Amino acid sequence: MTFDWLKRYMPRGLYGRAALILLLPVVTLQLVVSVVFVQRHFEGVTEQLSREVARQINTTLDPDWRDTPGIADALSFDFLPTSPDEIPSEDLRRWYDFSGIVVIRTLRSYVIGFERAHLVDDWTVLVWVQRDGEPLTLIEFDRGRASASNPHQLLVNMVVFGALLTLIAYLYLRNQLRPITRLAGAAEAFGRGRHVPYSPSGALEVRAAGHAFLDMRARIERQIEQRTMMLSGISHDLRTPLTRLRLAVSMLDNADRDALERDIDDMQKLIDAFLDFARGNADSAQPEETDIPDFVKRVVEDCARSGTPVDLVETAGAGQVMLRQMAMRRAIENLIGNAERYGTRCEVSVVLTEKSLRIRIEDDGPGIATDQRDAALRPFVRLDPARNQDKGSGVGLGLAIAADIARAHGGVLRLGDSDTLGGLRADIVIAR
Repeated sequence: MTFDWLKRYMPRGLYGRAALILLLPVVTLQLVVSVVFVQRHFEGVTEQLSREVARQINTTLDPDWRDTPGIADALSFDFLPTSPDEIPSEDLRRWYDFSGIVVIRTLRSYVIGFERAHLVDDWTVLVWVQRDGEPLTLIEFDRGRASASNPHQLLVNMVVFGALLTLIAYLYLRNQLRPITRLAGAAEAFGRGRHVPYSPSGALEVRAAGHAFLDMRARIERQIEQRTMMLSGISHDLRTPLTRLRLAVSMLDNADRDALERDIDDMQKLIDAFLDFARGNADSAQPEETDIPDFVKRVVEDCARSGTPVDLVETAGAGQVMLRQMAMRRAIENLIGNAERYGTRCEVSVVLTEKSLRIRIEDDGPGIATDQRDAALRPFVRLDPARNQDKGSGVGLGLAIAADIARAHGGVLRLGDSDTLGGLRADIVIAR
């Protein structure tokens, strides 16, 4: 039997689940103890006391004892004047007086000629008795004689001490959970490309996880730095012989020079792509608050001024998001350039909600087959059979750079089919 349906009603946060683990056993235990104690102690004691009061009432009204001097005073009963018109139509008690149920039930069972009982308040009980051939009698006595006194003290003590112990446990639990929340915050920030100070604290297991996170973060940062240095170094070293080749080729005849210059231009593009990829998520700039509609509008306008057929068709929502502006600009420009390479039209739209940011770039090109989209996001992969190469071949880094930058912001690059233009749809989705 599965309990998947129960998960919908469970708290999702660590504090909520910890509080549930803490409170559920305590509340359950208190309820069980209360029910058992009230049923077996207060109900039993109340029934015994009420039975004794019933016996005393019967003794007081018994003809053999009624004329005995001082019997009513000895049993502390007050006989009040009454008439049949004053008797209530039903037994009366306060709705929350649960012990009063036992008192009335016991008196009805054991008092001879019992008619009605009225539990006026917490201190007084009125009982109407009508015996055969005798006038209606109204008896008043103290409530404490028929039921256990202060039955609410148990519940009050349980609530007060239960709340006090729960508060103490919560304060201790909060100190234990705080290091976990700090670790989760540091991991989430690192996943979004931000570096926040973090030092392990808390229990041994939490400290171990914190040190493991720091080691992992250091290794990832070192790997990114080494990759950047390697690609930058290789690209920089290739520029010098490439420049010499360009100078040497410029001295050749026109017939031999054109083909060699095209090869040199391709090599130059390849080196520039390497540098862009190296700078992809290794941008040293810190994330800053960015006004999204204005930022995307400036990028699109800059691309349009350079002759790219691109339009900003939709802007929904307004607000600011933490972005590395240079890196995000590079990602958007790469996607727009990719759309220009394989299509004739490009449209950009922005949707900003409370939970996410979506920047969509669509084109009217041939698109990418569904089974090739994952491969298209990997570096140096060119889908030549599926894409139009009339405008020159690339090196397979445009989508990879954009995906790398999206991941560095804690987001993702998703590829799909454009419903409006019929080509490729690329979505940069970043959680806020």
